[in-house]
Amino acid sequence: MSRKGLMEQDLSKLDVTQLHPLSPEVISRQATINIGTIGHVAHGKSTVVKAISGVQAEVVQTAFKVELTDCELSLKWGKAYGSGKEDSPMCDVPGFENCRMKLLRHVSFVDCPGHDILMATMLNGAAIMDGALLLIAANESCPQPQTSEHLAAVEIMRLQHIIILQNKVDLIQENVAINQHEAIQKFIEIPIPERNFISPPNMIVIRSFDVNKPGFEVDEIRGGVAGGSILKGVLRVNQFIEVRPGIVVKDESGNIKCTPIYSRIVSLYAEQNELQFAVPGGLIGVGTTMDPTLTRADRLVGQVLEAGKGFKAAKAEILMLNIGSMSTGARVVAVKNDLAKLQLTSPVCTSRGEKIALSRRVEKHWR
Repeated sequence: MSRKGLMEQDLSKLDVTQLHPLSPEVISRQATINIGTIGHVAHGKSTVVKAISGVQAEVVQTAFKVELTDCELSLKWGKAYGSGKEDSPMCDVPGFENCRMKLLRHVSFVDCPGHDILMATMLNGAAIMDGALLLIAANESCPQPQTSEHLAAVEIMRLQHIIILQNKVDLIQENVAINQHEAIQKFIEIPIPERNFISPPNMIVIRSFDVNKPGFEVDEIRGGVAGGSILKGVLRVNQFIEVRPGIVVKDESGNIKCTPIYSRIVSLYAEQNELQFAVPGGLIGVGTTMDPTLTRADRLVGQVLEAGKGFKAAKAEILMLNIGSMSTGARVVAVKNDLAKLQLTSPVCTSRGEKIALSRRVEKHWR
């Protein structure tokens, strides 16, 4: 179901060679530019995100807060979006009340924590930024420790487009603010980033969730959700994917074994907007058919989501089939192209076209 003011996406007419970060059918539904907020702790990063976007980043599922003395400390990077709910909302600038605004860009704000003990979390967020807002509080000397560290971090990440914001000027006298302003670089424009829509899709996973709640009925249970930003290529609904390295275990000899996770995309979301396809840039939620225990509590953070070829069965492999309320083992007796013939260990009554679930044994568990 499409929300009011959103451009239609038709998967049957998708031509990735014609896509652009500013294509109307793209920016109407999802952000294509990631803007990070960086700087020292308590310099006002989360407050600025709320002031610009109208959304408090911490209320989104991807961030949490804890009281620390007299300030609020962001523990995880949060996200908020700078896009109106209407396609052409009325302008609220004095003198232009009768004019309508036009959506030119759709951005995601990646709100990073500023405390020194959470530097690793900040670096995870920096990996997907196209530009950044560096917050510098005018009521403190410049630079503060994390101001320097965050700026060095984004330089290491080769982030060239940074806007420096002098914040909290209302707390000091005008002459003090002017003196500090002279030492701070002026705003710089963030250009449209170049995006690669042609290559096979590649997405960095920076959050993962189990969206199911206790008490859900069996038919209400949904697969795991991966959140992140697409670096290149286009993801589509119903596309087969694989997550690598996947399930990592050690055998009895101490050798590490990696088993890729094969799945299929069942939904794509940017903010609350449902997508038929998603392009590089912005923060995307990917609903899958994965076992939700694999995505629970950020277990897939740092993994890479790519295009896959679906479930690959090998001859003589033993699988677990769930048909209705019945579970039974099955042995693969033949494989040809995308078809497989299975021999069940016990008879099950079913019908043509009925949905079944296949599980494969991974580290003594069926998944």
